[in-house]
Amino acid sequence: MSVSVLSTTRALGSVSGLLQVASLLGLVLLLLKAAQLYLRRQWLLKALQQFPSPPSHWLYGHMQEFQEETELQPLLKWVEKYPSACARWLWGTKALVLIYDPDYMKVVLGRSDPKSHDSYRMLIPWIGNGLLVLEGQTWFQHRRMLTPAFHYDILKPYVGVMADSVRVMLDKWEELVSLDSHLEVLGHVSLMTLDTIMKCAFSHQGSIQTDRSVTTLSCALSPPAHLSCKSTISFRVMEGSSHGGSWAFCAHCPYYHGYHQSSLSPPCPTGVPLSLFFYGLHHNPKVWPNPEVFDPSRFAPGSSQHSHAFLPFSGGSR
Repeated sequence: MSVSVLSTTRALGSVSGLLQVASLLGLVLLLLKAAQLYLRRQWLLKALQQFPSPPSHWLYGHMQEFQEETELQPLLKWVEKYPSACARWLWGTKALVLIYDPDYMKVVLGRSDPKSHDSYRMLIPWIGNGLLVLEGQTWFQHRRMLTPAFHYDILKPYVGVMADSVRVMLDKWEELVSLDSHLEVLGHVSLMTLDTIMKCAFSHQGSIQTDRSVTTLSCALSPPAHLSCKSTISFRVMEGSSHGGSWAFCAHCPYYHGYHQSSLSPPCPTGVPLSLFFYGLHHNPKVWPNPEVFDPSRFAPGSSQHSHAFLPFSGGSR
């Protein structure tokens, strides 16, 4: 009986010793990780000290500033206070640099650094492994093949096609506004975009915006229909007329060009992520005085502006 009790005591002592050793190792690892995070944060604070930013919490970063308001409004306040760039702390040791200065934009967009895998891989399930997410030699080959298809002379005839789709949408709006004083435009604009793509890319006849037949819905929802469209893609050259817009009309109307450019501006250290804040660039008072004022004269011929002050479609190799 005494031998059994002694064996049990020894076993419990061994288990207790192992637990103590495991606890000690866990505590040591926890302290090492805490020291690593502390040193990382101190390095970030030193590396980002040239980029001013509002005071941040050591754990929550700037998250508390975006709880009550929409995210863009606090960011625009930062743009006004820090006119070139600022650091945004996400949490703990996670921070990024927001840039919205034309000179910074020009330098960054002119580089050919590798794309961020963490950011771009989220797009693959949505758009596939296409030109946007490719890089290196594969990206260069695909870009070289696609560039001729997007030459200005090829795109000019499609201005009239887009104008037709917009006209259909505006006609619908006139009917709907007469029935109600409020109109949600997001769905209509999305449908107009789809209508334009179907006409330009797939030579679709008719208007998706007005056709509500079962056949149209069936074709839109059927994958074989998409495959059939892809196999018979053809591009048509359409001529502008007095009934629709054309590229020549845009080229000979400077004010229209400025109006169009204004409408494209939405009312949207090593190891540190860099975020190109295009919305902040287009609403930066240092770059655009009175940015909230709709002023087509900003884009009038002869107006002086930085080459990278207005980037509705990015620029450079990106």
